[in-house]
Amino acid sequence: MVEAWYMDESQEDQRAPHRLRPNRAVSLEQLRRLGVAYRKLDADNYETDPCLKEIRRAENYSWMDIITICRGQLPNYEEKIKTFYEEHLHLDDEIRYILDGSGYFDVRDKDDKWIRISMEKGDMITLPAGIYHRFTLDENNYVKAMRLFVGEPVWTAYNRPADDFPARKQYVKFLAEEAQ
Repeated sequence: MVEAWYMDESQEDQRAPHRLRPNRAVSLEQLRRLGVAYRKLDADNYETDPCLKEIRRAENYSWMDIITICRGQLPNYEEKIKTFYEEHLHLDDEIRYILDGSGYFDVRDKDDKWIRISMEKGDMITLPAGIYHRFTLDENNYVKAMRLFVGEPVWTAYNRPADDFPARKQYVKFLAEEAQ
Protein backbone atom coordinates (compact mmCIF):
# COMPACT_ATOMS: atom_id res chain seq x y z
CA MET A 1 0.00 0.00 0.00
CA VAL A 2 1.24 3.47 -0.83
CA GLU A 3 2.62 5.61 1.96
CA ALA A 4 2.59 9.42 2.04
CA TRP A 5 3.68 12.05 4.58
CA TYR A 6 4.37 15.75 5.03
CA MET A 7 7.98 16.64 4.27
CA ASP A 8 10.52 18.45 6.39
CA GLU A 9 12.21 21.62 5.11
CA SER A 10 15.67 20.08 4.75
CA GLN A 11 17.58 20.85 1.56
CA GLU A 12 19.77 17.76 2.00
CA ASP A 13 19.76 14.83 -0.44
CA GLN A 14 16.43 14.92 -2.31
CA ARG A 15 16.41 11.09 -2.36
CA ALA A 16 16.12 10.86 1.45
CA PRO A 17 12.62 10.33 2.94
CA HIS A 18 12.43 13.83 4.50
CA ARG A 19 9.84 12.90 7.13
CA LEU A 20 8.80 15.40 9.76
CA ARG A 21 9.55 14.41 13.36
CA PRO A 22 7.13 13.25 14.54
CA ASN A 23 5.92 11.85 11.25
CA ARG A 24 2.70 13.37 9.82
CA ALA A 25 1.16 10.66 7.66
CA VAL A 26 -1.17 11.51 4.78
CA SER A 27 -4.04 9.15 3.97
CA LEU A 28 -5.33 8.08 0.58
CA GLU A 29 -8.46 10.10 1.35
CA GLN A 30 -6.36 13.25 1.89
CA LEU A 31 -4.61 12.59 -1.44
CA ARG A 32 -7.99 12.07 -3.13
CA ARG A 33 -9.13 15.48 -1.86
CA LEU A 34 -6.12 16.93 -3.69
CA GLY A 35 -7.23 15.15 -6.87
CA VAL A 36 -4.52 12.51 -6.65
CA ALA A 37 -5.73 9.03 -7.59
CA TYR A 38 -3.95 5.84 -6.52
CA ARG A 39 -4.30 2.22 -7.58
CA LYS A 40 -2.35 -0.96 -6.81
CA LEU A 41 -1.84 -3.29 -9.78
CA ASP A 42 0.03 -6.49 -10.62
CA ALA A 43 3.26 -5.14 -12.12
CA ASP A 44 4.63 -8.64 -12.75
CA ASN A 45 1.87 -9.18 -15.33
CA TYR A 46 1.40 -5.68 -16.71
CA GLU A 47 1.55 -6.89 -20.32
CA THR A 48 -1.54 -9.10 -19.88
CA ASP A 49 -3.20 -7.59 -16.78
CA PRO A 50 -6.97 -7.27 -17.43
CA CYS A 51 -7.18 -4.62 -14.68
CA LEU A 52 -4.68 -2.38 -16.50
CA LYS A 53 -6.43 -3.05 -19.81
CA GLU A 54 -9.76 -1.95 -18.27
CA ILE A 55 -8.21 1.19 -16.71
CA ARG A 56 -6.70 2.12 -20.08
CA ARG A 57 -10.05 1.61 -21.81
CA ALA A 58 -12.12 3.43 -19.17
CA GLU A 59 -9.74 6.40 -18.90
CA ASN A 60 -8.96 6.49 -22.65
CA TYR A 61 -5.21 6.05 -22.04
CA SER A 62 -4.41 5.36 -25.67
CA TRP A 63 -0.65 5.99 -25.56
CA MET A 64 2.01 4.50 -23.31
CA ASP A 65 5.72 3.94 -23.06
CA ILE A 66 8.16 2.64 -20.48
CA ILE A 67 11.02 4.66 -19.03
CA THR A 68 13.89 3.38 -16.91
CA ILE A 69 15.47 6.01 -14.70
CA CYS A 70 18.91 5.06 -13.46
CA ARG A 71 22.50 5.94 -14.20
CA GLY A 72 23.62 4.29 -17.42
CA GLN A 73 20.08 3.76 -18.76
CA LEU A 74 18.69 7.29 -19.09
CA PRO A 75 20.53 9.65 -21.45
CA ASN A 76 21.59 12.89 -19.71
CA TYR A 77 20.78 11.22 -16.38
CA GLU A 78 22.03 14.00 -14.03
CA GLU A 79 20.30 16.74 -16.02
CA LYS A 80 17.02 14.77 -16.20
CA ILE A 81 17.02 14.07 -12.43
CA LYS A 82 17.40 17.80 -11.75
CA THR A 83 14.64 18.64 -14.24
CA PHE A 84 12.21 16.07 -12.78
CA TYR A 85 12.78 17.57 -9.30
CA GLU A 86 12.00 21.15 -10.30
CA GLU A 87 8.55 22.16 -9.10
CA HIS A 88 6.22 22.22 -12.09
CA LEU A 89 2.77 21.46 -13.43
CA HIS A 90 1.36 19.97 -16.62
CA LEU A 91 -1.69 20.94 -18.64
CA ASP A 92 -2.80 17.28 -18.69
CA ASP A 93 -3.00 14.60 -16.01
CA GLU A 94 0.27 12.81 -15.26
CA ILE A 95 -0.20 9.03 -15.02
CA ARG A 96 2.66 6.82 -13.84
CA TYR A 97 2.67 3.10 -13.11
CA ILE A 98 5.75 1.72 -11.31
CA LEU A 99 6.81 -1.57 -12.90
CA ASP A 100 9.98 -2.00 -10.86
CA GLY A 101 12.07 -0.04 -8.38
CA SER A 102 10.87 2.94 -6.39
CA GLY A 103 10.81 6.71 -6.13
CA TYR A 104 8.93 9.71 -4.75
CA PHE A 105 6.30 12.03 -6.15
CA ASP A 106 5.98 15.23 -4.15
CA VAL A 107 2.76 17.25 -4.42
CA ARG A 108 1.64 20.53 -2.88
CA ASP A 109 -1.36 20.46 -0.54
CA LYS A 110 -4.00 23.21 -0.41
CA ASP A 111 -1.79 25.18 2.02
CA ASP A 112 1.24 24.87 -0.29
CA LYS A 113 3.02 22.32 1.93
CA TRP A 114 4.92 19.42 0.37
CA ILE A 115 3.55 15.89 0.67
CA ARG A 116 5.88 13.06 -0.30
CA ILE A 117 4.30 9.97 -1.88
CA SER A 118 6.46 6.86 -1.81
CA MET A 119 5.92 4.80 -4.96
CA GLU A 120 7.05 1.23 -5.49
CA LYS A 121 6.40 -1.71 -7.78
CA GLY A 122 2.70 -2.04 -8.61
CA ASP A 123 1.73 1.53 -7.64
CA MET A 124 -0.15 3.65 -10.18
CA ILE A 125 -0.71 7.33 -9.56
CA THR A 126 -2.63 10.00 -11.42
CA LEU A 127 -1.72 13.60 -10.69
CA PRO A 128 -4.35 16.05 -11.92
CA ALA A 129 -3.55 18.71 -14.50
CA GLY A 130 -2.55 21.93 -12.76
CA ILE A 131 -1.14 20.43 -9.52
CA TYR A 132 2.37 21.55 -8.59
CA HIS A 133 4.58 18.50 -8.19
CA ARG A 134 8.02 16.99 -8.73
CA PHE A 135 9.63 13.54 -8.91
CA THR A 136 12.84 12.06 -7.58
CA LEU A 137 14.37 8.66 -7.20
CA ASP A 138 14.74 7.37 -3.66
CA GLU A 139 18.01 6.05 -2.24
CA ASN A 140 17.76 2.91 -4.44
CA ASN A 141 18.44 5.10 -7.51
CA TYR A 142 16.28 3.01 -9.85
CA VAL A 143 12.76 3.03 -11.20
CA LYS A 144 11.08 1.56 -14.25
CA ALA A 145 7.75 3.20 -14.97
CA MET A 146 4.98 3.14 -17.53
CA ARG A 147 3.85 6.55 -18.69
CA LEU A 148 0.27 6.78 -19.89
CA PHE A 149 -1.48 9.51 -21.85
CA VAL A 150 -4.83 10.34 -23.36
CA GLY A 151 -3.96 10.86 -27.03
CA GLU A 152 -0.48 11.93 -28.09
CA PRO A 153 1.98 12.55 -25.26
CA VAL A 154 2.71 16.12 -24.23
CA TRP A 155 5.96 16.36 -22.27
CA THR A 156 5.87 20.07 -21.48
CA ALA A 157 6.45 20.95 -17.84
CA TYR A 158 5.72 24.50 -16.71
CA ASN A 159 7.91 25.50 -13.79
CA ARG A 160 6.42 27.47 -10.94
CA PRO A 161 5.05 30.10 -11.10
CA ALA A 162 2.54 28.94 -13.69
CA ASP A 163 -0.67 30.19 -12.09
CA ASP A 164 -2.13 31.82 -15.22
CA PHE A 165 -2.69 28.58 -17.14
CA PRO A 166 -6.34 27.45 -17.38
CA ALA A 167 -5.34 24.01 -16.02
CA ARG A 168 -3.94 25.63 -12.86
CA LYS A 169 -7.00 27.85 -12.43
CA GLN A 170 -9.28 24.85 -12.84
CA TYR A 171 -7.23 22.89 -10.28
CA VAL A 172 -7.38 25.76 -7.75
CA LYS A 173 -11.16 25.89 -8.27
CA PHE A 174 -11.34 22.13 -7.66
CA LEU A 175 -9.44 22.56 -4.36
CA ALA A 176 -11.81 25.33 -3.24
CA GLU A 177 -14.86 23.18 -4.04
CA GLU A 178 -13.31 20.16 -2.30
CA ALA A 179 -12.76 22.26 0.84
CA GLN A 180 -16.49 23.10 1.15
